[in-house]
Amino acid sequence: MSDAARTVLIAGTASHVGKSTVAAGLCRRLADAGYDVAPFKAQNMSNNARAVPRADGDGFGEVGVSQYVQARAAGVRPTTDHNPVLLKPRGDGESQLVIDGEAVANVAAGRYYDEWWESARDAVVAAHDRVAADADVVIAEGAGSIAEINLHHRDLANVETARIADADIVLTADVERGGVFAAIVGTLDLLPDDLRERVVGVVITKFRGDRTLLDDGIEAVEARTDVPVLAVLPYDDPDLPEEDSVSLPARGDRGVVGADDGVAPDRAVTVAVPRLPHASNVTDLEPLAHVPGVRVVYTPLVADLGRVGPNGGPADAVVLPGTKNTVDDLLAAREAGLGDRLRAADGPVVGLCGGYQFLGERIEGAAVEGTGDRDTVAGLGLLPVVTRFSPEKRVEPATWTVDGVDGPLANITGTVEGYEIHTGETRAIGPVRTPFAAPDGRSGAELGAAHERVLGTYLHGLFANRGARDAFVDATYASAGRERPAGTGERPSSYERAAALVEPIDLDPLFGPNV
Repeated sequence: MSDAARTVLIAGTASHVGKSTVAAGLCRRLADAGYDVAPFKAQNMSNNARAVPRADGDGFGEVGVSQYVQARAAGVRPTTDHNPVLLKPRGDGESQLVIDGEAVANVAAGRYYDEWWESARDAVVAAHDRVAADADVVIAEGAGSIAEINLHHRDLANVETARIADADIVLTADVERGGVFAAIVGTLDLLPDDLRERVVGVVITKFRGDRTLLDDGIEAVEARTDVPVLAVLPYDDPDLPEEDSVSLPARGDRGVVGADDGVAPDRAVTVAVPRLPHASNVTDLEPLAHVPGVRVVYTPLVADLGRVGPNGGPADAVVLPGTKNTVDDLLAAREAGLGDRLRAADGPVVGLCGGYQFLGERIEGAAVEGTGDRDTVAGLGLLPVVTRFSPEKRVEPATWTVDGVDGPLANITGTVEGYEIHTGETRAIGPVRTPFAAPDGRSGAELGAAHERVLGTYLHGLFANRGARDAFVDATYASAGRERPAGTGERPSSYERAAALVEPIDLDPLFGPNV
């Protein structure tokens, strides 16, 4: 256990109660107050990952997106120490296990706990010690509910983190879902005695309406538990990337993001995102949803792209996101007839990472992914490229040059930044444009390829680049025959908005009156 820094664990009564947002906001708020702050999450489960430097300096590894965001909010360089254990779900109860940034095995839950948990815990202890040695405060994020009593003996993200780090605990509870007071009291009652003593306060999140309506309940909870409610936070979205797919619609449902920007429907465009069964890194789409006039519509794989718009109109563009199980999702897309519907659509089509591999003629060496014994699987056939899988996985940040002539990235030149997380290499087998080049000499279809209105690329984070985002939105508006509305001006950064959101939290019990 390190005593170099004070660790505060942001725990929750359940999943999706706002832990990631509160942690990011506190990272920025404390950094602004002059503290050296570092984020930490012992064990994360998410397919939304980022490529960051390994803590040992040997190349790059993966961490969950929430710790990447929190490190940026804290003003520190993200490393694999900020999230030493990452589980990336593959379906059927199995996950890819990533320790210290490196994928080490595909495991079911039972095998993980039997064969890997001790090694994972050792990695957590070492990572926290290194993070704490360079910080005044470590803001640790828990996972799910801290009251899962069936898991208390092997709960790395909550119970073990609190004990390893000698952490104070702030409990977050979501009022929007109802039952917030029962959730608070029940969670505190189910905690092990040593953790119960560490709880310094409760933060109620996502409240709408008259704050005084909660007063009687808060007084009763404080009297019953002797734990203060530090703040009631309003319902607000600071536009931080989502940690996982909880916020996505179910596979058979439709969901719209970005419709609250005040732009009239007849002046907006629709970007359809087919809901892949094992979609990953869907945070790639979030920058588009923040553009005035753009509606990102998640659609079932079988949806008619001619009728997915908010008013039953056609999709003006389509983006295929990444996927954790490329072969399985490609087979599902083919069975749904997605290739024919993409060919019949009129607007730009972009495939990101696994979505790029989908758009090609075929995938070779498909059995490498561990989803069957098939060696070759036909793609959707929109780009004349072929991908061959191999056991090696490329994980690294990327800064590429781009020269878009026409199509989805028309008239953009310069650089784009993001990251690569993928297996497989792609080569062209027909005439394509190759708009990207990397400093290491790679170019061509190995990075991405374009043909007419279709573009594929391995660059995650493409749309976080303003030039690429504007080029794609301009191309979508031009294809739809509409005039793009003027922007609404720059908003404060997501980190500053998160810090403002958590401003009501009384930090006196933790840091005294100076924060």
